[in-house]
Amino acid sequence: MKILLLGLGRWGVNHLRNLNSLPIELFVAEVSDKHLEPARKLGIPAERLTTDYKKFISRVDGVVIVTPAQTHFAMCREFLEAGKDVFVEKPLTVAGEESKQLAELADKHKRILQVGHILRFDPATLWLREAVQNGDFGKVNMIRGHFGGFKRPRNDGGVMFADGVHFMDLFNFILDALPRSVLAIHHDFMQRGMDDVSFVSLEYDTPRGRTWATVENDYFIPGKFREVIVCGDQMSAVCDYNVAQYKIKTFTNRHERAGNDVKATEGVVQQIETSPEEPLLAELRAFIDSIKTRARPRADGWAGYESIRILNAALESVKTGGAIELK
Repeated sequence: MKILLLGLGRWGVNHLRNLNSLPIELFVAEVSDKHLEPARKLGIPAERLTTDYKKFISRVDGVVIVTPAQTHFAMCREFLEAGKDVFVEKPLTVAGEESKQLAELADKHKRILQVGHILRFDPATLWLREAVQNGDFGKVNMIRGHFGGFKRPRNDGGVMFADGVHFMDLFNFILDALPRSVLAIHHDFMQRGMDDVSFVSLEYDTPRGRTWATVENDYFIPGKFREVIVCGDQMSAVCDYNVAQYKIKTFTNRHERAGNDVKATEGVVQQIETSPEEPLLAELRAFIDSIKTRARPRADGWAGYESIRILNAALESVKTGGAIELK
């Protein structure tokens, strides 16, 4: 199988490393020759390196797009219309209507369109989703996510599009639901014309009742935070995505009425062990498998579209100062 990797930026080099470990014939394209150096160091033959990706379109089965978000729509459309299967890093596009067009285009041409919602492929996520869907948490009252920490900001979008999209898609996946409303607050402390701190509140209707979710993103707090907390009326869990293997800790804490008072009872604390598999390798392997089997990806174009719909509703909420209902 022949796969073309577009982009060797900060995240693209990680794709390069993982794709190079898979049983494929890897082609690589970058905008300038000097940016192809990481591929040369891995031993990718010169005839499979280029600064003009169009020369490889007819030679490959699929493409992995790791380029700035503003380029995603045009590139995805070009490859889908050429009959190629596509993996594109998140966000699928910047505009919701463009994401919808790509999802429809993939369906029309019967092509694989997988979006890089990497947390769907983390073993800890799969454990949380199964536990929520099996009712182990009881009614999930709230989910809180903090994806942030001190780092260099991206230039192709605010922190919500860069990082918040991870947890918005994650909550959709864990709850197997879509939010009914979105309320957001943004700050632009660095005065770049885009958010560098973001707070987003989501309300979900699930079979067990309403769930309130919050997503916090920033570029300022010292450290690196990739934490999700799930609070149910039967069990709660803290998941630290920074940890390689023992990411989840569960608590069977309960609030119980005692006459006119409510008693807080702390229960058993349990450490959950999950597989240490690298999520990026898992999602790229899943993309290759989807090309072979034609099975719809776990994170398909429609999942990408729904996350963009939430992000755009959050932007509208920032402008209006109120909650935006999603229909």
